[in-house]
Amino acid sequence: MKEWITVVITRELKALRREIESYPTESDLWEVRPGITNPGGNLALHLAGNLQYFLGNVLGKNGYVRNRDAEFGDKDVPRAELLREIDSALAAVENGMRTISEADLAKPFPEKVGGVNSTTGAFLAHFATHLAYHLGQVDYHRRILTGEAKTVKAMTLTELGDKAS
Repeated sequence: MKEWITVVITRELKALRREIESYPTESDLWEVRPGITNPGGNLALHLAGNLQYFLGNVLGKNGYVRNRDAEFGDKDVPRAELLREIDSALAAVENGMRTISEADLAKPFPEKVGGVNSTTGAFLAHFATHLAYHLGQVDYHRRILTGEAKTVKAMTLTELGDKAS
């Protein structure tokens, strides 16, 4: 299960990277339309910060300090910086997941989150679905702005390899 969760989170982050690369312009990453409060740029910052903190710092002890307000408040961050943050999140996932065992999935997650205690496995499954949820929002944001139906193939089973079976 640990390996499967790692592969799914990694797949989603790689898809997020493709989404951010697919925006035609950097300003498009930050455009807000009626009914949409978080543009693609802020969602990318949020996902990268979230994973760097919880998987990188809480599990992997990498020292990452999260600034959640900046994830939603910063604007006009260059695309190259967003991509660096996503790459840092990928490294944090690899590092954090390396520190736990399959048996650790049944143990409590080391930190209470949102006032909730859960097992590490349940929390990691939550992270995978949280990431997929926001990835879908980024995809729709980009499509609304561009008018394109073009996909970045975010949910490909081939990226799961033999873990999909």
